[in-house]
Amino acid sequence: MSILVRAFAWLLAAAVTFATLGPPGLRPHSDLGQDGEHALAFILVGLAFGLAYRKRRLAAAAVSVILIGLLELMQFWAPGRHARLEDFLVDAATACAGFALAAAADWVMTRLRASVSVASEGPAE
Repeated sequence: MSILVRAFAWLLAAAVTFATLGPPGLRPHSDLGQDGEHALAFILVGLAFGLAYRKRRLAAAAVSVILIGLLELMQFWAPGRHARLEDFLVDAATACAGFALAAAADWVMTRLRASVSVASEGPAE
């Protein structure tokens, strides 16, 4: 299962990279607006990498913020693209929110497993 989650995370990162640096006409558009599209994409990236790299979540989040900054800077050399501080801030913040959601999901699952484990042991005799 871990391999599938990691593969999904990296495929999602590749798709976001293409959407960020690829030709503007090939980028998907929605009714969310530019900030909404960025937020959705990067919260999913943060969530996917947060679930894929549970034991290294903090390091993965730090590396993600750095790579998001580099991705934004690379737009200076991509035709038809523009680097903006606002985009970086939205992308980095929502990626971190995705990592936080992954941590919260892990915490909830750990609590549920513990309560199921206690309940399955039955009454003490």
